[in-house]
Amino acid sequence: MSRIYNHLEPKHNKSSYVLDGCHWFNADNGVFGTRNSAGVIDGYLHIFHSLRDNNIMVEKFNISDKIYHRLHNNQEIFHKGVEKKLQDLDFKHILVTFPEDKKLIEKRIQDRLSLYPHYKNIVKSPEWYMGQQNEYKKEVKKSKLPYLIVNTRELPDDSLPLDILKWIGEKK
Repeated sequence: MSRIYNHLEPKHNKSSYVLDGCHWFNADNGVFGTRNSAGVIDGYLHIFHSLRDNNIMVEKFNISDKIYHRLHNNQEIFHKGVEKKLQDLDFKHILVTFPEDKKLIEKRIQDRLSLYPHYKNIVKSPEWYMGQQNEYKKEVKKSKLPYLIVNTRELPDDSLPLDILKWIGEKK
């Protein structure tokens, strides 16, 4: 995400005092999979509509909410009209997957724990993350939005931005 942002922001920046070439949202932050998610998703849709003439990147959104509700609450949810609104705003899904390698996932978990010690409160087993990834793969394929599934070779994988930039129609 940061490499895509670092390409889009300076290329499309229109200001000498604001970083307005790309707007990057991490929409989750403890909301998805909770009773607050539907209202937050609607609020973000309003923001995205306001920024419709700009580059917008969103980490996790409506599909994450579906997956979190499914895996944590054993509940299937549907956000009526969300995909249509995203479609009208020309949104696309990009799902970055990781190799199903237990040792690689364990290393990634340790990296996250060292960066974010509070992550220990929600950490799961490598097998759980592999199962979650499979749910994402199934769900993104059901979407009405165009989607790209990018398979990483390692975490992080520095080759990804070129594939993604090409798919969204950006030249390096």
